[in-house]
Amino acid sequence: MSLHDEIFEQPAAAARLLAGADKQYAPVAAAIRRHRPAFVLIAARGSSDNAALYGQYLLAVRNSLSVALATPSTITLYGAHPDLSHALVVGISQSGRSPDIVAVLEEARAQGAPTLALTNDVASPLAQVAECVVDVRAGPELATAATKTYTTELLGMTLLSIALDAASEEERRQLERVAEQMSAALALEARARELAGQFAAANRCVVLGRGFSYATAREWALKMQELAQVPALSMSAADFEHGPLALAERDLPVLAVAPAGVEADAQLGLLQRLRDEHGVRVLALSDSDAMVGIDRGLLLPAGVPPWLGPLVEIVPAQLYTYHLTVARGLDPDQPRTIHKVTRTI
Repeated sequence: MSLHDEIFEQPAAAARLLAGADKQYAPVAAAIRRHRPAFVLIAARGSSDNAALYGQYLLAVRNSLSVALATPSTITLYGAHPDLSHALVVGISQSGRSPDIVAVLEEARAQGAPTLALTNDVASPLAQVAECVVDVRAGPELATAATKTYTTELLGMTLLSIALDAASEEERRQLERVAEQMSAALALEARARELAGQFAAANRCVVLGRGFSYATAREWALKMQELAQVPALSMSAADFEHGPLALAERDLPVLAVAPAGVEADAQLGLLQRLRDEHGVRVLALSDSDAMVGIDRGLLLPAGVPPWLGPLVEIVPAQLYTYHLTVARGLDPDQPRTIHKVTRTI
């Protein structure tokens, strides 16, 4: 099973998770109702941490919850015992075997807080320590770089949001279409390959996003680093204007995740200035013709609502990175140095 194969498995993996969602999330909803948590803490590393960032936006926007991303080393290295007794503590890990993520849930469980593990291994240490477990049902992921486990973790956070506050009829219809829209995004492969060839010689880039799409920018940059070996600076487009704008120069690739809506409105002017005043090369990932027309881009399927956007956006970003890796003479199935499971403390 290759990385390319696993990218194309994502719509089916999403459909599997959706099909069993009611059964898996019923005990989660019951536990949350019993505890009535005041806020949410999410512990994760790597790609899973980018899924956590999506969860931070989603639970704040859709559920009006304060959400923090955990700093596991405060517990594992410094021996701290932060008060988690009023939190819902979520651990996200494809393998469930990172000791520092397990330690956060152990601390929360000892304090009586409700805990949830989102993982692709329900026999893992993370699953064993959590009060509730959701199997993201990605199936075996053999490639080193996470693809289908990332998108199913995103979907797992989406379903957690719905467990906290039931979906409206319109939201349910939107959710039912997401696997089909992921499939439509796979049809962008030829364009992704073409663009990858145009940027293959670049040895650095900036990846920008805002709102829900900031998680996509972070994950895209991570894939650029681990597969194509391109130093990729991922930032909020707003933060980029507060200093890092000084990096802008002629021919610098700026990859922008900017679907139509408030995120695109906030980035359009910035990207136009970067092109016109600094000569950067813009590659926009968007469903907006105006955004893609700034320079070059990947036109996303239309009609994806912002709260589900990261599930669809990342698919062509993965394909672009896959083909960029090949164009740079590297093997996407055997990235150097890194391993499938990373155990940090």
